[in-house]
Amino acid sequence: MQVSLSGFVDALVSLFDLEPIDDNVFRGKSPDDDRQRVFGGQVAGQALIAAGRTVEAGRAVHSLHAYFIRPGDPKIPLLYEVERIRDGGSFSTRRVLAIQHGRPIFNLSASFQQDEPGPEYQASMPDVPPPDSLPEFSKAIQESEDPMAGWYSKARPFEVRFVSEPVMGSGSVAPREPVQQIWMRAAGILPDDPLLHACVLAYASDMTLIDAVLLPFGKSVIDTSVFAASLDHAMWFHRQGRADEWFLYDMASPTSQQSRGLASGAMYDRSGRRLITVMQEGLIRIRRP
Repeated sequence: MQVSLSGFVDALVSLFDLEPIDDNVFRGKSPDDDRQRVFGGQVAGQALIAAGRTVEAGRAVHSLHAYFIRPGDPKIPLLYEVERIRDGGSFSTRRVLAIQHGRPIFNLSASFQQDEPGPEYQASMPDVPPPDSLPEFSKAIQESEDPMAGWYSKARPFEVRFVSEPVMGSGSVAPREPVQQIWMRAAGILPDDPLLHACVLAYASDMTLIDAVLLPFGKSVIDTSVFAASLDHAMWFHRQGRADEWFLYDMASPTSQQSRGLASGAMYDRSGRRLITVMQEGLIRIRRP
């Protein structure tokens, strides 16, 4: 396949081109996009690529479990220390610690498995309109009167098309059921590296998931009265998929309490194959006027 990368997708790929410092130590960087803290999907994807680079060929990631410990500083590099927990006959286990300013900000455990055919079953993909029939979000928001249109319409490494009505703007909106569905794909063709595609999907998994928790409260993550941050994140990779082809991200929130909201997600390719299951708990604080 011929690789053709747009500028911002090229920048996304460069995020996962970690610099090897030692056999089990890697250094990553953050994009220059004026963030106050490192995006959670970035550090999860970089930690996963660090873990995967220490695993023998032929073993694909099948799960990860991670905790966000401290906010990351986007102005300095991140150091990823990989611990080789075990290499068994079928599985490899790795633990990764992300460090900044001499302190851990994130840890991740990941497991990799060699290909092993077995009995297969999955729940059906939701019946939703295809992505080609839906408007591109960045273009739709440009044509709206939303005061945050400029922020939303910035060039981003993913194309996004909402199946359900998106919650936009910094003001309150009508409360609704905590369910959200979007089609996504990288906005360019990625190299044929299955680990890279898994890491890009991990990056994407953190982009909109916590939004579902706020829907019953009529809020969005950019509402000035809302503070939202990821606490932990888990993913199960059922099948290998391409991040540069359309995938449906089906999200829902079953509960929110103690200032913590739980959200679940499922990623499907266009043929209906379930690629990934995601669970995340986020810290949700709504400030009183």
